[in-house]
Amino acid sequence: MFKYKSYQLMFIIVICLNSLSSNATDISTLNPLEKLTIKSERFPEGITLNVTLPQGYQEQTDKEYVVLFDLHPRSQPYLSGMHDWMGHNGEWPWLDTIIVTNSGNYNETLGKYHEAAVEGKNQILLDFFELDLLSELDKKYRTNGFRIFSGFTGNGSLGIYTLLNRPELFNAYIAASPNLSDNHLNIVSQAQEQLSKLNKPRYLFLSIGNSNYEKAQLESFSKLEKIISNHPNQHLTRNIKRFDDAYYMSQPVLATAHAIEDIFKDINEDLSPDSAISQQGAQAIIKHYQYLSKEKFGFEISAQSSLTALGLSLVQTDADKAIDVLLTSIKAYPDSTFAYSALAKAYFQLNLFENAIKYQTIAVAKSKSLIPWHQRKQQSYLEQYQRANKK
Repeated sequence: MFKYKSYQLMFIIVICLNSLSSNATDISTLNPLEKLTIKSERFPEGITLNVTLPQGYQEQTDKEYVVLFDLHPRSQPYLSGMHDWMGHNGEWPWLDTIIVTNSGNYNETLGKYHEAAVEGKNQILLDFFELDLLSELDKKYRTNGFRIFSGFTGNGSLGIYTLLNRPELFNAYIAASPNLSDNHLNIVSQAQEQLSKLNKPRYLFLSIGNSNYEKAQLESFSKLEKIISNHPNQHLTRNIKRFDDAYYMSQPVLATAHAIEDIFKDINEDLSPDSAISQQGAQAIIKHYQYLSKEKFGFEISAQSSLTALGLSLVQTDADKAIDVLLTSIKAYPDSTFAYSALAKAYFQLNLFENAIKYQTIAVAKSKSLIPWHQRKQQSYLEQYQRANKK
């Protein structure tokens, strides 16, 4: 028995080593780090930021990227590491993102502007975000227009403050264990009025725990939670969570993981065929994804997978409608291998093998630009349909 288990363990180790060697990646290439110094009338001495680029940024010159900004210098290692881990398997659930953080060198002017915001004197710090930081990032890097603000404790409060006073600066805000007591940054007192002014889709992830460090914030957090939860503004998507019994320093990690999954949920999860939108038909699905593309994210989000899900779900109950939905998908996405493959699959399930072969042949031709695995998969479908047609 011992000998058998030893062989079994050795087999598992060999498989793991083979897997590692076949997918080996030079760790230094995962998160290329650059320095960006921004000078402006607000910061004549310059402020230096760390910019962590996603793997492949230099090679994929036609690709544009999400930006995540966090003021805390020590957030760079965990954010870039989480981003790589959560996105390396096909960008799911974290889309390829440029991570921007403070370099760690204390900047007296930055501290002065932050203090001015806290005391309600001015919003020069937000001016810097809007007129210097974000515009410079857009000039220097291939950004796609979708921006995330991430912050813990005081920086989390700053994120909420930005949402309330300059909501257009970022599309999504992550605030872990924000400082809210004593009406910090006037957040609780102005939340209701400012949220009513939102006129574009915005996302807020708000979280806290019950550690000793956070107990002083719980009463104010509950007040803000009530205001946000009861607020009728349809443009604000919010997710409020309690990570009780988790250690204080785990809070930003937990908040980031949960928030990222939620922020990109509309991209990563297809509409189910029985969803309210899908039940209205193909055009309703297309309209929904146009809203996501133009209003919520600002870059193209494909409806093709959701159209496929609806079309294939109808094959056995309403074949004509199923084919109509899948033809609509091809019309909307004429270069998609998978749109043609889905239509071929529907015809195959209907025993219309010649039509299945016709459209799968097109799918195979269009798959030439995909990775070899997809090319082989599409070819195998074609061969399957050809064999069925010969019987």
